[in-house]
Amino acid sequence: MIYPKRLKIGDKIGFFSPSSPATVFAPNRFERAKSYLENQGFEMVEGSLTGCSDSYRSGSIQARAEELNQLIRDPSVRCIMSTIGGNNSNSLLPYIDYEALKNDPKIIIGYSDVTALLLGIYAKTGLVTFYGPALVASFGEFPPLVDETLQSFLDILCSTSNQYQYEMPKFWTDIRVDWETQNSYKPVYSNQWDFLGRGLITGRLVGGNLNTISGIWGSCYMPDINSGDILFIEDSLQGIETVERSFAHLMACGVFDKVGAIVLGKHELFDHKGTNRSPLDVLLEVLNGKDIPILYGFDSCHTHPMLVTPLGINVSIDFDKQLFKLESPWLSAV
Repeated sequence: MIYPKRLKIGDKIGFFSPSSPATVFAPNRFERAKSYLENQGFEMVEGSLTGCSDSYRSGSIQARAEELNQLIRDPSVRCIMSTIGGNNSNSLLPYIDYEALKNDPKIIIGYSDVTALLLGIYAKTGLVTFYGPALVASFGEFPPLVDETLQSFLDILCSTSNQYQYEMPKFWTDIRVDWETQNSYKPVYSNQWDFLGRGLITGRLVGGNLNTISGIWGSCYMPDINSGDILFIEDSLQGIETVERSFAHLMACGVFDKVGAIVLGKHELFDHKGTNRSPLDVLLEVLNGKDIPILYGFDSCHTHPMLVTPLGINVSIDFDKQLFKLESPWLSAV
């Protein structure tokens, strides 16, 4: 296991665009997000493809890999954050400077399609990575939701505490608006987490965006799922038929025979095709009676606010007391 150094106010955060060119198609949100983090005291370092686009992506595979590698090799950059996800982050995996990351471990953070990079880097180096906010998509949101996302960011990456327990946000939203015309916070819903199971489960947390995982499954960039692991999965904008297929794929691969528990994040704008069924309903059907404890509705996903989730560390979920904690050895090591 390799741990990055704890982030400090005043540190440099480099940002990159491994897939979609958010700095081009959402310039107002990008500038708002960049200013927001600068106002918190961080120094923002632009990746070389900032403001670049070749239609569906920010640049060629080699150019996108080099943008990331430049930030990896810059000793002054302590955190590397994606601007957004997309569909093609997995193309970068053969070209990442993994040795440079081993020699100078940095915080790597993002979500959605960036799952491929988070898991690939962890698999190749043992470096703990972080499923969490992306610059444009997350920090371009308006208060109070963005402030809650920031608090989780600071709590996990900057705190000197030797323990951490997740607290459920009171409200959340997945309402979609036009990013370039948005000028106020979004309407919100009351929040709820469901702890389905009993007892205290402890294990290594691994996972991310389920749709993206399929793009690295079976490769050297996908960490092995071991007995007792806690599987974290979430998805966005999928129909119920696609979600069933994804869960069934995990079942066919024997994943549900190994894991000790599942953390299922909220699904942004889930299309239940008129069935009124939830992703949890689909998962339970696929499990077909398998006794696997499930924490459902966790707010590390495509919704706001977003909680930071370290990948590769041990966590514990107390289903009786409804508590989700990060293990202190990681916190004391960062």
